[in-house]
Amino acid sequence: MHRFFLGLSTWMAILGGFVLSGLVAIVVLSIIGRELNATLHNDFFQTNMKGLADWLLGVQLPGIWGPIKLGPFNGDYEIVEAGIAFAIFAFLPLAQITGSHATVDVFTSWLPDRSNRILNAVIDIAFAIVLAIIAVQLWKGTLNKFDRGQTTFLLQFPIWWAYAASLVGAVMAAFVSVYLALLRIAELATGRTIAHAAEGAEH
Repeated sequence: MHRFFLGLSTWMAILGGFVLSGLVAIVVLSIIGRELNATLHNDFFQTNMKGLADWLLGVQLPGIWGPIKLGPFNGDYEIVEAGIAFAIFAFLPLAQITGSHATVDVFTSWLPDRSNRILNAVIDIAFAIVLAIIAVQLWKGTLNKFDRGQTTFLLQFPIWWAYAASLVGAVMAAFVSVYLALLRIAELATGRTIAHAAEGAEH
């Protein structure tokens, strides 16, 4: 069971990594395009190299939402906003199952093993409850955006797409968190460590 959830979480994080890399590329190309567009419109180029500047500004490349001109990506903020939300939720399951969240153990390192087990169980149960609530609210938000038919301002793509994409990661994170919470409860009941925090399961 642990291998299954770990593998699923890993693939989800890999997908989130690809999306995040794509967003970085869009932001970089958008900034470069914006700066080049501004440069070619300045007095120097318009006075001394107007033909070249106008030609470069007029070049159009085929794009998903129409021709792409030299300049910033149309709707780059909308793409990044939707993509970042998905990437964050895509990384959550792996961070949860590997115990990779930032922790401060200054006040817990001296506690006995039993107390640390109880503390880990309480934390994982709290995570499970919070992530389940987030998943439910995202589900309601997705349905709301779908029913209203809202679209983004520039690209005009349905807003519910972004909500639905994030919902996949949120549901995965909720399932992983519930699994871990049950695991910690079982550890408390048996007094046996099944999965070390930040180390994965014993095999």
